[in-house]
Amino acid sequence: MTDILARRTLEEPAVEQAIEDLHGVLDQLWHDAAFVPAMDQMAFSTAVIEAASNVVRHGVAAQGSELLLGVELTVASGYLRAVISEIGAAPLDPVPDLEGPDLTALPDDALLEDYDESGRGLSMIRALVTTVTVERQGDSNVWVLSRDAGEGH
Repeated sequence: MTDILARRTLEEPAVEQAIEDLHGVLDQLWHDAAFVPAMDQMAFSTAVIEAASNVVRHGVAAQGSELLLGVELTVASGYLRAVISEIGAAPLDPVPDLEGPDLTALPDDALLEDYDESGRGLSMIRALVTTVTVERQGDSNVWVLSRDAGEGH
């Protein structure tokens, strides 16, 4: 079993204030896990904020529900993990293509001309973490991001 070295959580309405609060939660996490290399901290934080921002900007509440943002951050030996939940959300339609083209390999002008903001955001997340998955769990769309830490991803 992998030892959990630090963990932080957040759950609140999926509004812009949640993103501000998430920055504070990440600061607390890195205070607890200052041994994580700065590059890993920066890449992981950026991916988490981008994914959470997508929930706030694009998440759709299921009929009769309030949309909540749930974030669970874990630092373990050798990896970082974020579970980002759209609680009370309508199912994703369509489900994002997590295996799509690596948009970071395209020239900047092609990114701006051919891909919308959400496509660039997902591409950025995929470039910053080791794995990204999304699945439906009950009334939530759940994104799991993980990054191998300390190995120069």
